Amino acid sequence: MSQKYILLTLVLFLMGASACEDDFIGRTPVYSIDSENYFNAEADYENALIAAYDMLQSSYLNVMLGEIASDNTLAGGESATDVIGIQQVDDMIHTPVNEQLKSIWSWMFAGVNRASYLLEYKDKTEFDGKAQIIAEARFLRAYYNFELVKWFGPIPIKGDERFALGDETSLPRASQTEVYASIESDLTQAIADLAVAAPQVGRVSRGAAQALLGKAYLYQEKYEQAATVLSEVIQAGNFSVSNDFAGIFEITGENGPGAVFEVQYTDAEGAGFGCLQCSEGNVAVGFNGIRNHTGPVYDSGFSFNVPTQNAFEAYEPGDQRRDVAILDIDAWAAETGASFGVGFEHTGYYNRKYIARKGDSNIGDQNLTNPNNYRSIRYADVLLMAAEALNAAGSDEQARDYLNQIRRRAFGDEDHDISASGNALADFIQVERRLELMGEGHRFFDLVRKGAAAGAIEGFITGKHELFPIPFEEIQFSGGNWSQNPGY
Repeated sequence: MSQKYILLTLVLFLMGASACEDDFIGRTPVYSIDSENYFNAEADYENALIAAYDMLQSSYLNVMLGEIASDNTLAGGESATDVIGIQQVDDMIHTPVNEQLKSIWSWMFAGVNRASYLLEYKDKTEFDGKAQIIAEARFLRAYYNFELVKWFGPIPIKGDERFALGDETSLPRASQTEVYASIESDLTQAIADLAVAAPQVGRVSRGAAQALLGKAYLYQEKYEQAATVLSEVIQAGNFSVSNDFAGIFEITGENGPGAVFEVQYTDAEGAGFGCLQCSEGNVAVGFNGIRNHTGPVYDSGFSFNVPTQNAFEAYEPGDQRRDVAILDIDAWAAETGASFGVGFEHTGYYNRKYIARKGDSNIGDQNLTNPNNYRSIRYADVLLMAAEALNAAGSDEQARDYLNQIRRRAFGDEDHDISASGNALADFIQVERRLELMGEGHRFFDLVRKGAAAGAIEGFITGKHELFPIPFEEIQFSGGNWSQNPGY
């Protein structure tokens, strides 16, 4: 397998549900492989695993909308009708008819199905190293299911077999408790067999599975369990907080000491607006880019996902993270002589972590094939999740230590350490999550799970907007088997 691992490969035809499907289980599969003629050799399992990893690349949309739905950014773009589904999520007026939400549903279920295909035939052929491959497939299915339950709440699950035509009319939407139980089971089994050090860059390590399990516990408010497993990641000593915060988000900073899990991207050709999920590059980077930029360092883009003034001003004086996370385009133009265009909802700010740098991509469309990895789980996130769980479980001293490790890097000193306890410490931890993870797609879900969304997001309706609607087509295809989420 290749060093970056998640590359465009002919094995995509392995899945009965094609990458460009547009509904729950793929009603127009292009290819299907008879299992009698497959999973007969190690290479078959490896290729199937590559195909399961491949759908991670489409999660760029989850990241963008996780920011745009929050108080961190506005939709932006060229106009109020530029990618209308994104504009609707920004304004909290989205409905079950929304192409972007439909894409998240379809693409994440494609990932579930690809992982489940491999697990369905996990016992067919024996070879050395198979346990690692099966464990990675379990992690991937848990990852996709975690995205789905975050966005849509109750979803169908089917164990170690693929979804098939007709399942939508008979399988119920499992409760969120049941979905999380499935995620926990997959990750617990994966942890037992995953290598401490991933066999190749971009593949899953034991620490990544532990971190995702801790996150799943945290989202369910299982604080003691979350504290235990996240502390195991920290105490293992396999990751560290890089002193160079700015360098983390550059190409040279990929898969660094704080990279618990990254979605790997390349600038291989094959992207197009007709099939954005077919891109091997990080599409969000081009969408986030500076409109009509001419000048040094950065390439231009489509000016979506623009940070708000409130987000920029949330940083304290001296916090070195602000200018890494958010580019002040007016200050940049004044400093360098760069020019830029003004798009819709122009705030004067850009998501600097994920905008294109010159020279990043030299193949194909630079706006659709950027190779900048998505830092899905960073060690700093693990520390802050552990701090939250420990604080909720009553262990404030250790929680403060983890929180202050992050703040000391941000300010370069110990003068900004937090000494609070109890609820006040809990509030500081959530503020720190916003500042540390700005632009990385977590903010909306943090606000929702802490019950703070209605007070932060304009138009947010409690009891409705905690979840997103099931795509209209899925409700129709189910023939009344599935009901819509409340309020839609």
